[in-house]
Amino acid sequence: MHSRTATLAFAAALAVALALAAAACSGDARQKTASPASAAPLKLDGLKPDFDFRGRIVFQSDADGDNEIYELTRDGVRRLTDNAWSDEYPRWSPDRTRIAFAANPRGNYDIFVMNADGSGQTAVAASPADETEPAWLPDGASLAFTRDNALWAIDLATKTERRVLPDISRSQALSDFAPGGGLAAFTGKRLLGWDVFIADLARGTATPLTDGGKGCRPRFSHDGRSIAYVSSVADGKGDVWLMNPDGSGKTRLTERNDTADYFPAWSPDDKYIVFCSSDEHSPKKGRWSLFLVKTATKLVTPLFSGFERALFPDWR
Repeated sequence: MHSRTATLAFAAALAVALALAAAACSGDARQKTASPASAAPLKLDGLKPDFDFRGRIVFQSDADGDNEIYELTRDGVRRLTDNAWSDEYPRWSPDRTRIAFAANPRGNYDIFVMNADGSGQTAVAASPADETEPAWLPDGASLAFTRDNALWAIDLATKTERRVLPDISRSQALSDFAPGGGLAAFTGKRLLGWDVFIADLARGTATPLTDGGKGCRPRFSHDGRSIAYVSSVADGKGDVWLMNPDGSGKTRLTERNDTADYFPAWSPDDKYIVFCSSDEHSPKKGRWSLFLVKTATKLVTPLFSGFERALFPDWR
């Protein structure tokens, strides 16, 4: 009896741990019920980054009661969306003139595109299912996204949709594409947890780059020579790591055992990675402030702690 009780307790603990890892790795920070009326007015005046950086970083936060998209520059913070639903997963277009994101004004999530200043918000992929986690293809003419646990792509001119990896049956999410084309990285479901996969788009094949169900959220560097990703193998919580596109050269960048470090995105010159860090593992809890890590030295620097749950940054 004691042995059976211990076994059940272990199974329950394992299930909880896998659920936490799945929530952070699968990107489920979605907030379908917004409550902006109950939130205190959000004041952006006077908010500045903690580190003087170049460029523009977009991210999502529920600081005003529901998820909106914000832009951070060295001069301060600007809100790009402002409505009663959730706007999430912002991604800059390759030409830096547009931002793709997911939003749920109809209840389910669709893929939208807007201009860099937040104007011209237009739905581009919409169905009764959830479309989430957009990623631009290198030519900027198409967007990939997740629908029904598979990767899809839509041609923005013709609105033609297609499965990106039709012969891959495992769940796929959080895609990113090599700048030269031909390769895609994504988070794929394993028996226990999630791992990083690399896909040969011409062949339609996918190969795991991590194992053990503890890797997720790959992002190619702008030169295509490296992939930033998240792994929990070192501390059980999550760190930003680097590896080569063939899976070799795995290096832990954020050696911070007391925090969960997630959602990496490269600086335009590939010298820094912006990421989110919290003492809580779940995206729905904790402060989740923005930090930088210098890829050459592993030096971690606070970037922005102006308000809570700054998630999914993208840097241009």
